[in-house]
Amino acid sequence: MNLSSALGKHFKDVNTGGNWTAVNLTEVLSGITWQQATQKVGSLNTIYTLVFHINYYVELQLRVLHGKPITGSDKKSFEHPQLTSQKQWEDFLTTVFGNISAMTKKIETLKEKQWGENFANSEKYGSYYRNIQGLIEHHHYHLGQIVLLKKLINNKFKED
Repeated sequence: MNLSSALGKHFKDVNTGGNWTAVNLTEVLSGITWQQATQKVGSLNTIYTLVFHINYYVELQLRVLHGKPITGSDKKSFEHPQLTSQKQWEDFLTTVFGNISAMTKKIETLKEKQWGENFANSEKYGSYYRNIQGLIEHHHYHLGQIVLLKKLINNKFKED
């Protein structure tokens, strides 16, 4: 298996299952209502905010993989529109998982020589490998937060 196939699979697995952590974004978000997704727990980010943040970086890197420049900022990665209905939540998740599918395909088609090249043609961002591997790590990090938030929210609703 070459690096493009391996990292494409790794990215897909954190999102749809089959990774060694035995947790994935699809299953964790399954059954979450828009009210749960927007439920605040103390000063923590909401599930919606974290999913938006994850998707923000997928979209950012996907643009680069389509030959476009990086246009984004860390601050904007948490600035999302208000969510007020189940349909909006479901439409948003459709977009998120569509982006994940497109990103998986782009990763799998990267040429081996690209992995060591500068991402977005800039030394500032490091290599393609660093960025794609970082994106996968970023997913795992925030997925863990989402799992904990879901448990806290579900326990709160059971207590009420």
